[in-house]
Amino acid sequence: MCKVNSSLYTQKLPDSRREVGGQTHWVPNTDVYKTSEGLVVNVELAGLRQEDVEIAVEGNRLLITGQRRDGVRGRGIKFLVMEVNYGIFECVIEIPPGYDLGRTKADYRNGFLRVEVPSAPRRLPNPFTLPSRWAPSLHKPKWAFGHPTWARLEYEFGH
Repeated sequence: MCKVNSSLYTQKLPDSRREVGGQTHWVPNTDVYKTSEGLVVNVELAGLRQEDVEIAVEGNRLLITGQRRDGVRGRGIKFLVMEVNYGIFECVIEIPPGYDLGRTKADYRNGFLRVEVPSAPRRLPNPFTLPSRWAPSLHKPKWAFGHPTWARLEYEFGH
């Protein structure tokens, strides 16, 4: 499991913000954990609407992108503390083998995006058939056919 740096990020800034082409890009806080049913990716996206978030699958990667619009900044505003990230974000999670990205489910509620990636169904080994010459040995032992006394006699006298 690995959180992959996106192609959007060209330099690492201490506060998880990146600037590319004059725009600030950021990486949301993300938790990834296993359950008995699969993986859960929980992304903190407070202040966003569902339509501001896009989820895509690319190979074995889960891509979560979107934009938090900055409705605060205006003329005459000077920030004393600014900890909320605005602008475009992208989170790329590499999903390890054993999970079925085709059955992924997502739910956005109370500022958190929850993405559930179920475990891939376990494949049973392919059954095989023995050649017909081996088939008799798969049946009941000889003593079970016919009368038990006959089997005992065959054993004792070597027939």
